[in-house]
Amino acid sequence: MRAIARSLGRYACLLALPCALLFAQTTELNATARLLQEVIAIDTSNPPGREGALAEMLATKLRPLGFQIDIIATPEAGKAHLIARLKGNGTKRPILLAAHADVVGVEREKWTMDPFAGTVKDGYLYGRGAIDFKGGVAVFTRAVMMLAENKVPLDRDVILLVEADEEGGKYNTTWLAQDHWDKIDCEFSLNEGGWILKNDEGKVDYVSISTADKSSVSLLITARGTSTHSSMPLEDNAIFQLSKAMAKLADYQTKPFLIPSTRKFFATLAKTSAPPMSQHYYNIAASQDPAEIAAADVAIRKHSPLFHALIRNTIAPVFLNAGFRGNVIPGHATATVNFRIIPGTDPEELRAEIAKVVAGEGIEVGYAGFVNLTQEEMEERRRRTVSVQPSGEETELYQSLSTRAKETYPEAEVTPYLFNAGTDSIAWRARGVPVYGIYPYPITDTDLMRMHGNDERVPVESLESGTRMIYGVLMDVAASK
Repeated sequence: MRAIARSLGRYACLLALPCALLFAQTTELNATARLLQEVIAIDTSNPPGREGALAEMLATKLRPLGFQIDIIATPEAGKAHLIARLKGNGTKRPILLAAHADVVGVEREKWTMDPFAGTVKDGYLYGRGAIDFKGGVAVFTRAVMMLAENKVPLDRDVILLVEADEEGGKYNTTWLAQDHWDKIDCEFSLNEGGWILKNDEGKVDYVSISTADKSSVSLLITARGTSTHSSMPLEDNAIFQLSKAMAKLADYQTKPFLIPSTRKFFATLAKTSAPPMSQHYYNIAASQDPAEIAAADVAIRKHSPLFHALIRNTIAPVFLNAGFRGNVIPGHATATVNFRIIPGTDPEELRAEIAKVVAGEGIEVGYAGFVNLTQEEMEERRRRTVSVQPSGEETELYQSLSTRAKETYPEAEVTPYLFNAGTDSIAWRARGVPVYGIYPYPITDTDLMRMHGNDERVPVESLESGTRMIYGVLMDVAASK
């Protein structure tokens, strides 16, 4: 309460009276849910994305408030990035809030309501992207709008980026940064990533702020054999050889590999969980006993696929391809396997590890999707993957996120976190810019399981508290003192 009082006192000259501020916050936080309904109503399922329509809609709201607007069109019709800049006095470098406009597609017949209507029911707002990441678009947009509406003097520019092709496509932030880096360069950035997880009683157990992302590497496992008539099968049948290789891979687990933020995260879980999992979380984070670590690894794998994914490089076959006619034994068969790898992993060492696992007659392991890259280009990709390091906890942005999370959710533990999936943050991380991630609204495990699934939803009240938290962060790091 003392921190809130100091903050109100500091900006009383801007906001007239504390009671007026509280009234304004209530109104604006309700506006977050209304904005999310508008954002969901614009179908940006990718492919094809068509994020330009959302960029134009948001521009009509931001331009009258004084934001400098750039809509960066891509070579693909209808696909665009929105860059909205609220100018400060320039004494500090900008902060960037990034949120992706595109969403994954839907199976409409499996939804109980229109996935693009933004239906509100029983305290939840439903729609594709409600969690990932149109909810974030709405929260970040409302937070920066509040700065403009309240005429807050700023020491640094505040940049809102609503971008294309995060869910898949070539015109993503890496493409954007190649020719428009000057428009998105910043001291630090906020993106999607960590979770605000609450239990079934509504209590927030922990707030995780991601300081690193896993990256994606896909390997192509190829089996080669003799192509001949299907009436004369041979022992080197490519499909059988590939099947044997994949069976070996199915029985294989990479070794646990915990970076410092992951150890802190599991130490936090040990505090917020009940036995026996609390002990397993502690052991995976701190034990030196191989037997305890092995037992914890097995228990975590059975208990939570998410937590299991945080402590190792994961293995996921995603494509199989073989044959072209029903009476021909194909000369080769391939499997594409996607690995989500922990920062510091060398892709070439991973490829060699997997090649040993699946070794057999006629089996080759290479990189998928890079057939047109030169050796020099491949080495540059490898170097970039290995060199990207987690963002530090000492920055002004991380410290404010931690403080405001604790202020907004006093009962929660706050911890750094390795995000289990990739994000579009690589454009900044690869340039040494600290990036922190959060889904800025409390959700339950049940809500989380609906992400990318059917009847995706976010609690309306969570949008309110999340907006309040992010607005507080912006006041901490961007407002003139």
